[in-house]
Amino acid sequence: MEGKWLDWAVELQALAQAGLHYGKDKFDLERYERIREIAAEMVQDRTGLPLEKVKNIFCSDAGYQTPKLETRAAIFQDGKILLVRENNGTWSLPGGWVDVNVSVKDNTVKEVREEAGLDVSADFVIAVQDREKHNQPVYAYKICKIFVRCTVLGGGFQENIETTGSGYFALDELPPLALEKNNEEQIAMCFEAEQAEHWQTYFD
Repeated sequence: MEGKWLDWAVELQALAQAGLHYGKDKFDLERYERIREIAAEMVQDRTGLPLEKVKNIFCSDAGYQTPKLETRAAIFQDGKILLVRENNGTWSLPGGWVDVNVSVKDNTVKEVREEAGLDVSADFVIAVQDREKHNQPVYAYKICKIFVRCTVLGGGFQENIETTGSGYFALDELPPLALEKNNEEQIAMCFEAEQAEHWQTYFD
């Protein structure tokens, strides 16, 4: 039962958010607002985070609640995969949140340009994953991770505010990974897609 409290808090928050969006009666809206506060207080109590910070990341959306989208680019050269070094020294596939004004494909290209300095084409979707089934720690909001096979068209790495280096790595020589963003299982999946004659998109 250790992890059930988070499932309950997430469900309460989602129900309250939907009620605030669709509800009309002012008394019902007050009740939905209080349910949302209780969900935030549950997370605050178990994590020790300030309540206002919990509300900002957990209760800031409006309308019917849906997962956030994140893209990760798989780029290969000579049988090795491109990783970028985060500011904390761990490594990840180039990627990030999908911006509201761009498509998944365009966001993948944009993130690679920003984090790796490369111009790429986004070729096909390797996988669409439910993050909490694959990555730790589990967050208080849902995320769909979209892994995209890309091809380099040009460019070169330049240090930026998000990454401090880049390199190509074989599967058996991976550096310390940013496990909250990608793990060895996910990178191995990208290698499988690269080596497959006809890859069938994986999805949870």
